[in-house]
This record gives sequence, C-alpha cells and structure tokens, in this order.
Amino acid sequence: MNISKKDYYIAAIVGALTGIFAIPTFFHLGLRNPFVFLFSIVVISALWPFGVWLGIFLSRWLPFMAQVGKFVAVGFLNTAIDFGVLNLLSYLSGVTAGFVIGGVNIPGFIVAVSNSYLWNKLWVFKSESGEDSPAQAGPPVGEAGLFHDFPIFFAVSAIGLLLNSGMVILITTFVSSPFAVGAEAWLNIAKVVATAVSLIWNFLGFKFLVFKK
Repeated sequence: MNISKKDYYIAAIVGALTGIFAIPTFFHLGLRNPFVFLFSIVVISALWPFGVWLGIFLSRWLPFMAQVGKFVAVGFLNTAIDFGVLNLLSYLSGVTAGFVIGGVNIPGFIVAVSNSYLWNKLWVFKSESGEDSPAQAGPPVGEAGLFHDFPIFFAVSAIGLLLNSGMVILITTFVSSPFAVGAEAWLNIAKVVATAVSLIWNFLGFKFLVFKK
C-alpha cells in the first residue's frame, strides 16, 4: 500500500476530530477543564500521523499493518463519536446501567457507523475497493455510487453493534466493578472492552467482506 503526505495530513485531521468528539466523555467523567480538551486535540493530532507511519514501518514484515495503522486511527475517531454520543445521552438521561443502556448506546452507533463507512471506503480501504486505479476491477465511485457497499457494511457493523451493546449490558448490569469506581467510569470501562471486541470483528469484516478486492 502506498502512503503519501496527504495520508499524514488526513491522519492529523482525524486526530483533531477524535479529540473534539472526546469532549462529551471527558465532561461526563468530570474532566471539565478547557485545557484538557485543548491538550487532547493537539496531542492526538500529532499521535495519529505517527500511528500511520508506524503501520507503514511494520508493514515491512506484516504487509497488512499499513492498512491497520489507518484503520486504527479511524477506529479511534469512530470510538470517540460513539463514546461522545453515549456519554451525552447518559448525562442528559441519567441512565448508566441496565437494559435501557442498550437503547442509549444505539444512537452513537448509528452516527459512528455512518462516519466509519465514509472514512473506510474513501481512505482506509480505498485501493481494495478499486477506486484509486482505473486498472482495478469495478466501476469508480461516481458510477457505482458512493454508498454502493453500504448495505453489507451496515450488516457487518450491525453485528458489531450487537457484540458492543451486549457486552456493555453484560458488564454494567451483571459484573461488579473490582475497583470501586463510579457508575459513569464503569460504564466507560465496559464500553472500552466492548469496543475492543467489536473493533476486531469490524476490521476482519470490512477487509474480507465489504472492501475485498
């Protein structure tokens, strides 16, 4: 996979957006200092291009890592959106556990999956979906339509949602926090675990089912 300077600029933009969408989560957890918000935006904007470079470096031995570096950057943005919407709705509704939290978890997924589709199709898996070379099989975006792959993408993501929401419900409702943390923090810990599981599923599904060569 070829990486250009544009990819590093895109990674920096993805990093800045990740920091911005993380603000509702910080706020809900009690971290309401504006300097924390600004610091996260600046630092993540610098880290994501490094992550893309690291993926390229590791691709010398593991070719797929070049793609993973970009996928992880987009994955963190999707996670920030997902977490941000979840925490915003949890803050407004006061819901932090129980089966109702599964419903509160859904809007963030819908926003995040729409964002995820565009970034993955137009950036992460662009070469595999045949849109950066006329010699590749398949018509360009303009002919096939930007959302040509969206139905199967949504199906893969929906399974990821079931895994994600199921684990959030399971952990927040049936597992006691071993660290004596507050309900808001435990909700986010559960979300981290759930996101890690669904992230693995999504990468495999997107690579081999949605944006396959």
